[in-house]
Amino acid sequence: MYAGELPLNEELAVKYHRASLVCLPLRCETECRLLKIGIDNLPFLRNPDILVGQNDLTALSYLHEPAVLHNLKVRFLESNHIYTYCGIVLVAINPYEQLPIYEQDVIYAYSGQNMGDMDPHIFAVAEEAYTQMAREEKNQSIIVSGESGAGKTVSAKYAMRFFATVGGSASETNIEAKVLASSPIMEAIGNAKTTRNDNSSRFGKYIQIGFDKRYHIIGANMRTYLLEKSRVVFQAEDERNYHIFYQLCASSSLPEFKDLGLTCAEDFFYTSQGGDTSIDGMDDADDFEKTRHAFTLLGVKESHQMTIFRIIAAILHLGNLKIQGERDGEVCSVSSEDEHLSSFCSLLGVEHSQMQHWLCHRKLVTTAETYVKSMSLHQVVNARNALAKHIYAQLFNWIVQHVNKALHTTVKQHSFIGVLDIYGFETFEVNSFEQFCINYANEKLQQQFNSHVFKLEQEEYMKEGIPWTLIDFYDNQPCIDLIEAKLGILDLLDEECKVPKGTDQNWAQKLYDRHAASQHFQKPRMSNTSFIVLHFADKVEYQSEGFLEKNRDTVYEEQINILKASQYQMVADLFQEEKDAVPATAVAKRAPQINVRSAKPAFKAANKEHRKTVGHQFRNSLQLLMETLNATTPHYVRCIKPNDEKLPFKFDPKRAVQQLRACGVLQTIRISAAGFPSRWSYPDFFNRYRVLMNKRDLSKNDKRQICQTLLEDLIKDPDQFHFGRTKIFFRAGQVAYLEKLRADKFRAATIMIQKTVRGWLQRARYQRLRRANLALQRYARGHLARRLFQHLRRTRAAIILQKQYRMLRMRRAFLRVRSATLTIQAFARGMFVRRIYHQMLMEHKATILQKYARGWLARARFRRAQAAAVVLQCHWRRLRARRQLQALRIEARSVQHLKKLNIGMENKVVQLQRKVDEQNKENKLLNEQLSMLTSAHSSEVEKLKKELQQYQRTQQGDGKQLLSLQEETERLRMELERAHGEREVLEDSHGKERDLLRKRICDLEEENALLKQEKEELNSRILCQSEDEFARNTVEENTQMKKELEEERSRYQNLVKEYASLEQRYDNLRDEMTIFKQTLGHRRNSSNQSSLESDSNNPSICTSEIGDTEDVIQQVEEIGMEKAAMDMTLFLKLQKRVRELELERKKLQAQLEKKEQESKKSQVNEMKTESTSEYEDFAYNSLKRQELESENKKLKNELNELRKAIADHATQNNSSNDVQDSYNLLLNQLKLANEELEVRKEEVLILRSQIMKAAQQKETGENMESISPNASWPNSDRHIDQEDAIEAYQGMCETNRKTEDWGYLNEDGELGLAYQGLKQVARLLEAQLQDQRREHEEEMEALKNQVDLMQEELEKQQQAFLQTLQLSPEVQVEFGLQQEITRLTNENLDLKELLEKLEKNEKKLKKQLKIYMKKVQDFEASQTMVPVERRPHEQNMQVAVQRKEKDFQGMLEYYKEDEPLLIRNLITDLKPQAVSATVPCLPAYILYMCIRHADYINDDQKVHSLLTSTINGIKKVLKKHQDDFEMTSFWLANTCRLLHCLKQYSGEEGFMTQNTAKQNEHCLKNFDLTEYRQVLGHLSIQIYQQLINIAEGILQPMIVSAVLENESIQGLSIVKPVSYRKYSSNLNTFHSIMCDQGLDPEIIQQVFKQLFYMINAITLNNLLLRKDVCSWSTGMQLRFNISQLEEWLHGKNLQQSGAAQTLEPLIQAAQLLQLKKKTSEDAEAICSLCTSLTTQQIVKILTLYTPVNEFEERVTVAFIRNIQKQLQERNDPPQLLLDFKHMFPVVFPFNPSAITMDSIHLPASLNLDFLNKV
Repeated sequence: MYAGELPLNEELAVKYHRASLVCLPLRCETECRLLKIGIDNLPFLRNPDILVGQNDLTALSYLHEPAVLHNLKVRFLESNHIYTYCGIVLVAINPYEQLPIYEQDVIYAYSGQNMGDMDPHIFAVAEEAYTQMAREEKNQSIIVSGESGAGKTVSAKYAMRFFATVGGSASETNIEAKVLASSPIMEAIGNAKTTRNDNSSRFGKYIQIGFDKRYHIIGANMRTYLLEKSRVVFQAEDERNYHIFYQLCASSSLPEFKDLGLTCAEDFFYTSQGGDTSIDGMDDADDFEKTRHAFTLLGVKESHQMTIFRIIAAILHLGNLKIQGERDGEVCSVSSEDEHLSSFCSLLGVEHSQMQHWLCHRKLVTTAETYVKSMSLHQVVNARNALAKHIYAQLFNWIVQHVNKALHTTVKQHSFIGVLDIYGFETFEVNSFEQFCINYANEKLQQQFNSHVFKLEQEEYMKEGIPWTLIDFYDNQPCIDLIEAKLGILDLLDEECKVPKGTDQNWAQKLYDRHAASQHFQKPRMSNTSFIVLHFADKVEYQSEGFLEKNRDTVYEEQINILKASQYQMVADLFQEEKDAVPATAVAKRAPQINVRSAKPAFKAANKEHRKTVGHQFRNSLQLLMETLNATTPHYVRCIKPNDEKLPFKFDPKRAVQQLRACGVLQTIRISAAGFPSRWSYPDFFNRYRVLMNKRDLSKNDKRQICQTLLEDLIKDPDQFHFGRTKIFFRAGQVAYLEKLRADKFRAATIMIQKTVRGWLQRARYQRLRRANLALQRYARGHLARRLFQHLRRTRAAIILQKQYRMLRMRRAFLRVRSATLTIQAFARGMFVRRIYHQMLMEHKATILQKYARGWLARARFRRAQAAAVVLQCHWRRLRARRQLQALRIEARSVQHLKKLNIGMENKVVQLQRKVDEQNKENKLLNEQLSMLTSAHSSEVEKLKKELQQYQRTQQGDGKQLLSLQEETERLRMELERAHGEREVLEDSHGKERDLLRKRICDLEEENALLKQEKEELNSRILCQSEDEFARNTVEENTQMKKELEEERSRYQNLVKEYASLEQRYDNLRDEMTIFKQTLGHRRNSSNQSSLESDSNNPSICTSEIGDTEDVIQQVEEIGMEKAAMDMTLFLKLQKRVRELELERKKLQAQLEKKEQESKKSQVNEMKTESTSEYEDFAYNSLKRQELESENKKLKNELNELRKAIADHATQNNSSNDVQDSYNLLLNQLKLANEELEVRKEEVLILRSQIMKAAQQKETGENMESISPNASWPNSDRHIDQEDAIEAYQGMCETNRKTEDWGYLNEDGELGLAYQGLKQVARLLEAQLQDQRREHEEEMEALKNQVDLMQEELEKQQQAFLQTLQLSPEVQVEFGLQQEITRLTNENLDLKELLEKLEKNEKKLKKQLKIYMKKVQDFEASQTMVPVERRPHEQNMQVAVQRKEKDFQGMLEYYKEDEPLLIRNLITDLKPQAVSATVPCLPAYILYMCIRHADYINDDQKVHSLLTSTINGIKKVLKKHQDDFEMTSFWLANTCRLLHCLKQYSGEEGFMTQNTAKQNEHCLKNFDLTEYRQVLGHLSIQIYQQLINIAEGILQPMIVSAVLENESIQGLSIVKPVSYRKYSSNLNTFHSIMCDQGLDPEIIQQVFKQLFYMINAITLNNLLLRKDVCSWSTGMQLRFNISQLEEWLHGKNLQQSGAAQTLEPLIQAAQLLQLKKKTSEDAEAICSLCTSLTTQQIVKILTLYTPVNEFEERVTVAFIRNIQKQLQERNDPPQLLLDFKHMFPVVFPFNPSAITMDSIHLPASLNLDFLNKV
């Protein structure tokens, strides 16, 4: 009987219980009576309400079975808590349903927490084991035990999952995934259906998880114990064999299993003994697929898998053998035609005849000879079953070994954590050998458990300095000695197995004789074949029948020898002799790092000849297990099965107490109760019981002394408590006594408060009544006086009124009689007249009424008919209007989506068009340079050809050298022509793509205009019909679009985050590869390789460089042949595609050239017709001058090239004197040619001056009116350089000094000859133009054909578009989006390929130009060989040019070799303190000024190199300072500022709206850095995420103590107070750092929004997992702390950041703790208030709510059910905890700067002296 269930007065009960009285006074509701109860039958005392539902059973004041059961029942049924501590034991009750308490967030919440800080959980035990392993560097073990179906395997799996998540895997191999992959295999071969569990594990396992020195998982190992082999050949009713047999039978129809000869499971003896072969809710075929997949994951070959299935099928066929008995069963045989025997032999690959013979015979070996003896029917059946069990056991061991191989690692193991999933104590109606071994193992584990618990208690007392005496607890060593000692049960069993004709009865008799006197052994009264063992949990009766057979596990050697000779190697290997008799020890030898030592010497076997018996093997493996557990620190998990019906949250106390006894939980309670079970720390005791202290004691500062004084006054027996160093220890019942005193004190104080308050209320009420009475009397007396005065006054007035009234009444009577007489006369006279008139009038009105009545009836009938018609019309029109409205809505939605799509497409097209235009400008510049080089080169080549021909005729000995030079010249000319052709192809392709884009833009604009018009019409219609509905839909669509945008942004930033992690990983791998390469030999990378290309993990050959074979070969050599081979297929495909595109572009280029030539020709003709004859001479002269100048330049260049080539060739053949002479002669002739060129130059200057003079004379001599205003001069718009103008002016002056006569100019007829040559050139050009015209016409026809094809394709697309219009709007939008995305993707890829190819061609051309420039420089250097006489003349020609000082234009110039120094001083080595006193984000401004100068000089390589080095430098700095908040914030601000500068000065109108005129001058001119802006955006996101991680790492350890446990309001919190200053100072520091470094305010707001969300998530998660903080006082304290955070936000002007909104769930949780929780109105208020909390969170908080004082009440289960019922309509997410690692998508808004570049000053502390201001 439980005292809590009786209306017992607690004070009387305690009093008489202590006095040990027999009479117990009980006070009932109606009477008080004495109940006579024996002193031994007193009911157990109940714990106080504050202790009911405790997390730890040992914290109960009264420790006994009813209190334990009641506490477990309250937690399990009312609070739905399945975990409860019992000291060091975690009691886990199986809920039989899935609970949301195992998510990833729960793992992170328990990680790093102490075991007692959070609610009991399997993760808390795992965290304790992991922490102790890391702190104490000692191996740990988690022992999970319990009955079948109690949840052992699930608990072990969750512990494994915790280790894998917290510890992590050091390599890419996920050990947890492999272990989970092994679970289907082990369940298939080791689990079976029993009467208690459909998936019962019929073996025990111990999994060791290995860790390295950094405590990362590196491997695992599994050991198994006592497989139930008898289940292979026998199953009880309603049970099954192992799952693998039924899975294989269910999949027998598969093609690969046809050779196994299997059918359904009912056809085989070994699978049909239990009856039903199926399990509800389990699909054997599907499970078999999972098993096969698991085999594959663990690396088991397909051939081995088939062999495993063949062996299992062979076991089934073996069970179906038909054994024929003869001679009354003494002789047996098996038919040779037995199909099952044939299948068995074929599947195992053994001889049919031998197996047939030795199944029925056995061999007897004596000293003299060997006999072959026939076996009886019973012996043959036993031998067959033994063979089947042995085959299955060997197969089981083989599979376990291969699982261990898959989990094995070669890395050295530093420590390990073992998880033991082993069977619990079992007792059935019939208990056999298996139950005996299981209970024997539990006896050993219980002994280890008892000693460990006693040891912990002893250590606790010694640590606290408590005097302790030896605690008497149950020691089961005698029971263990009974089983395993010499001549014990196992020893006698092995001895009986040794006897040839030993029987179970003989063995039982030996047990009776030997152990009859043992206190743990009994003989049943009614049986001679059974025996009883008194175990620690219960006494169990074992039937001895079958013990010897199961212990022997006899398999005849002849049968094993046949299997050893199998033709299948795997089958033969299964039965090879093992070197060690115990398999478990062999497994253990593979882990030599485990150093275990037994607590006592190992027990030696009594007889060495019987080591291989099952009992002996099990004893040895158990001994090894105990040694391992003794060498580790154990942690215990006891799984309890609440009911046998497997119903969710049903608690059976009888079954629970049986399992608690069997698991040793009650033994733990007994050990705790024997000492001091209740323990309080001094601060907690002081906070709890300070109400019992007087004011004098409270004034002391020493809390320990106060507590001692209090206890000495309250508890007179000093043995009932002891004072430790940090805790107070109480005997059982003392805490309840103190709680009673505390409740009495509170009750007395409450009565005093009630008395005082009630007296005050009554006095206040009396005074209110007295004041009211006085006021009423005063007002009543005044009212009576006023009423008397009014009466007297009215009486006088009434007399006067009566007098006047009487007089008036008499007068009125007279007048009335007179008036009546006159009236009667008048009416009588008129009555007769009116009567006649009324009769006439009535007749007339009757006629009118009849007319109108008849008309009204007719109109009524018409109106009814009209109304019916109108109703019909309205219904029909409403129907049509509704249909039209639906169509308009659908059309409106599609139009809106198309509009949005078109807006995005317009922006995309505008960006692409802008990029193409800029690229075309750049190509035109390069084309002009190439054309000039080509023309100059061709003229010089022609000139040199003539000179070389003349020189060849005079010097034939040097002919070979001249030919080689000519070939070299010709080759260079061809290369230039080819480069020019490629440039024209690119220009043509660019022009075509530009035209296509413009056409597409026009089409889109037209379509957009149409769509806008349609949208306006639809909007007007829809607004007229349903404005409210349209507005609502619009709001919903906008909300949905915003939500989708946020999700897309979140996904994008997650990708950026993953990219950052991959990039970090690549950097680590690259560092490792660099170290590896340095060991093999240094290898230099390409200097022009982009850092962006180096970020990828697997670099491949760029597809844009396919056309260049040399670059491809170079890249293959750089990245290695292996990686290049991976992309070869892609290489070939893209190469083919590029060739096709090049052909198409060449065709289009040719067509464009024809058009341009025709247009040029038409322009020339117009110019010829418009120009007058008077300007022909001048045009001829100017053309002649230009030709001479170009020829002069070409000849000079060719001469220099020739001179250089000859000089190089001459230096190579210096040994030959003949060649040297010819070389000298050639040099002399070249000198003469040079002099002739000088003469030609002078003639050109003279010609130029004369032409200019003639033009001036003509202009002055003619009339200005005759000049046509439309006349155009050739080359008038061409830009003339300053140097050319100076040179022309000097030439004119020199010519004027020489002569003023035209005769000098044409003295030898050179002008006439030049004119004739010009005519010939004109004719030649005209012929070429005609040829090109014909080609142009042909190409125009081809283009027309292509246009026709494109029109056909366009029609097809229009048809497809019309088809899509017939679909639903959602499908239309989806289809349109897919089409547009596909098209834009293709266009984007084509443009990227085009840009990459253009960049490649530019690089090639620049390389060629550099080569030519180098040749020119070499030639100039060779001029040093010219005689010294010419040097003075050359020195005189040099002119010194002075640089003019200009104003600073906001650009910084640096040399290429100074770039590393710039990056080092400005990024790598820069400290934020160095620029704290300057302009914020100064490095970003300096970098932009350097970029702007590189853009100004049009150096793309410099821009690319600087930006790449900047990005890499920032990444390097961030990697180096991964935990530095200031450095990370500094570079986030600078990266964002650099990004803003690149946008602000990009030249795009959208970013220039806030720029000043001065800032617009600082925009970039030549380059579009959009791609680098995107890269900087990605970098900014990475830096932002790193900044958030650093801040979270700093704040996370102090969040719970500062927000949840901080005692800002004194006297409300029961936990230890923690200071709030450090927490708030960190927030202030973060804010000040970001503001000082110039970070954008929007980013600062997003940072604090993210941090406050983390504060909310971590605090709420801890609140949901801690029972001790779910109280009313905690709610008040939490609300106060949140208000402090809100005030901080207000003080920092961060109200608009959204940070306060993230705290809403925490605010509602605090309000929920403070609200009233009784009535249904309270439930409605809670549901309406807690909108930000999920249903599970609300129910969890209500469940955890714990009253701190007696005057608070617990939340009833009915109230919680009411809350759940009202919240059913909510669609809340299933998870309980918040994801505190969730990161909001960050947005970097454009924030232009008001600072101009020319106003920035460079401080000397940056050491940037090498930067020059421009």
